[in-house]
Amino acid sequence: MLSGDAPLPVDDRGVAYGDGLFETVLVRDGRPCLWDYHMARLQAGCRRLGIPMPERDVLDRLPAQAGVGLLVLKLILTRGSGGRGYLPPEAPEPHLRWQCLPFTANERNWREGVRIRHCVLRLAIQPALAGLKHLNRLENVLARREWSDPGTAEGLLCDQGGRMVEATCMNVFWRRRGVLETPGLDRCGVAGTLRQALLERLAITEVEADPRILGEAEALWLGNSVQGVWPVIRLDDTEGHPLVEWQLTDIHREFQNVAQPLLGYPALPLTGTS
Repeated sequence: MLSGDAPLPVDDRGVAYGDGLFETVLVRDGRPCLWDYHMARLQAGCRRLGIPMPERDVLDRLPAQAGVGLLVLKLILTRGSGGRGYLPPEAPEPHLRWQCLPFTANERNWREGVRIRHCVLRLAIQPALAGLKHLNRLENVLARREWSDPGTAEGLLCDQGGRMVEATCMNVFWRRRGVLETPGLDRCGVAGTLRQALLERLAITEVEADPRILGEAEALWLGNSVQGVWPVIRLDDTEGHPLVEWQLTDIHREFQNVAQPLLGYPALPLTGTS
């Protein structure tokens, strides 16, 4: 099993076919945030793809190697080499690699909120891969190429049926008619670890939703396990024209303040409005 900085061979199936999984973990002074959620998702992905899961004690030792401070640990697990074309080997020997890099959260986005837009690209519907953080992320790459304006923080993605799924690298949440909602991810999309933790702590309903319902939302947020939760203050169409705008209120802060401590981030002060 390859690890650390060892180079992957040219015939590695992750390099050739995206045949593998990855996790991106926020680490504070050697202590990983939402670690059990990351390990559960990795194990679920290994089970579904038929890739042997590395020994848990091997994985558990990695965050401590990240060092002091706030860092991001990226784990990459591929099926390894071998097989014949797309046909995988009967007894795969996985390759595991990792990298630790310093990280600084975008606190301004927490405080002031972000502007986002709709993407033209539509995600393919593939239930066999839905929820997994697999290595084939070309759809996200193409979607992210749709804008270069630094004032646009993210792009919303729908599936081929026009249903909301996620942003290019974050999950989506909103409150409508007093109810917290998030897109169901049984057809496509990545089931984020912060999303899972919030589903267990708050009454969030998984729904099939046309993006037009966001015009009825009292609040909209994006979140992931590295950046935390960003409130959305403006949603644009695919050409950058504004569709919906929101003023930051206590509704935004209360949701953020459930999520932020899960990552060791500070709570945000209430605005005094609701």
